[in-house]
Amino acid sequence: MKTTTFRPVYVHGLAALLYTSTAFAQVEDGKPISATVEGHVFKPARVDATDERVNQLKVPAGFEVTKFAEGLNKPRMISVTDTGLVYITDRDEGTVTLLRDTDSDGKADDRQQVAQKDQLHGIAINDHQIYLATVNKIFVADLKKDGTLGELKPIITDLPDGGQHGNRTLKFGPDGQLYISIGSTCNACAETNEENATILKAKPDGSSRTIFAKGLRNTLGFDWHPETGQMWGMDHGIDWLGDEEQREELNMLESGADYGWPYIYGEGKENPADQPPKMSYEAYKQKTKYPVLTYEAHSAGLDMIFYRGEQFPKEYQGDAFVAMHGSWNRQNPVGYKVVRIRYENGQPKQFEDFVSGFLLEDEKAQFGRVVGLATYTDGSLLVTDDSNGVVYRVAYVGGS
Repeated sequence: MKTTTFRPVYVHGLAALLYTSTAFAQVEDGKPISATVEGHVFKPARVDATDERVNQLKVPAGFEVTKFAEGLNKPRMISVTDTGLVYITDRDEGTVTLLRDTDSDGKADDRQQVAQKDQLHGIAINDHQIYLATVNKIFVADLKKDGTLGELKPIITDLPDGGQHGNRTLKFGPDGQLYISIGSTCNACAETNEENATILKAKPDGSSRTIFAKGLRNTLGFDWHPETGQMWGMDHGIDWLGDEEQREELNMLESGADYGWPYIYGEGKENPADQPPKMSYEAYKQKTKYPVLTYEAHSAGLDMIFYRGEQFPKEYQGDAFVAMHGSWNRQNPVGYKVVRIRYENGQPKQFEDFVSGFLLEDEKAQFGRVVGLATYTDGSLLVTDDSNGVVYRVAYVGGS
């Protein structure tokens, strides 16, 4: 049972919302316990991504950020072909837009809508074909030489309903199989469909679909380390556990593993509002795989890729980037940046800022909520922003 109360509060002079929740859970001896937490709702106001603001973004020495494209509505996930064709999805409009930089000046000078399906979001390119995901369906189409698409043919039509997390993401693994992120329908609950809160695995034709890993609230961003081949992903933490809980999780994703949601989070913490069915918290912990690293709660990592390009300095090889979309469920905003995960010998060691400075005016405003990541053919990093309709290009230009 949960009881909740709401009251308005003011953060930096702006109206926000304070949420107090008392959750009751049963322990093994049958005695009720309760936990009370406070959560906040605060969304920094959106301002325009002017050239002046983009120029003040903070990046490591030798890097620069420019606009690859703008005026795109709400670009989300992004994929790039070997020939430099850039495809971007827009969930709100349900579109796929093709961008080209025909004169190689670091800016797209040609754009074309090439597909449309309701709530289209996930995208992956494999073997001269493009795969696209809506909430319940996955389509495949041939990539034509001019960048347009052949007929969109459905290969999966019965993915589970979306609920709170309806955005599907797609990637092909080193094994040639299609991996599909399926978020939870809720913040924290016992799912009725076993495919929710999972990553699924299927053959490229959509057949032989299985649950690869479960207990994942919403792992939109995942990729495989280029040297070890291990699969890693950023999972969203549970909301309403307080400003500092639940921290975002970096997990090494393994076949058959259970990552704990909604009962166990972090390094063995118990969610008091949801008790494992027919077993104790301690028993469930024994079957749960814990994160390798954690990051600031509510940062909302939306995409993750390992760097495989050749433009950045050598020390970036084998490191990962994560697009932190930004918080809404805490008093002081976090996220709103691209972070780098440093790996050593195939293992993650630490997070550090890579592109930051989207928060302005004492964190009361923002001009960018980053979403999708892709390495362009020249080795630069492309980053979508669904707040201002921009695709940023992060390039290494040298210097010390």
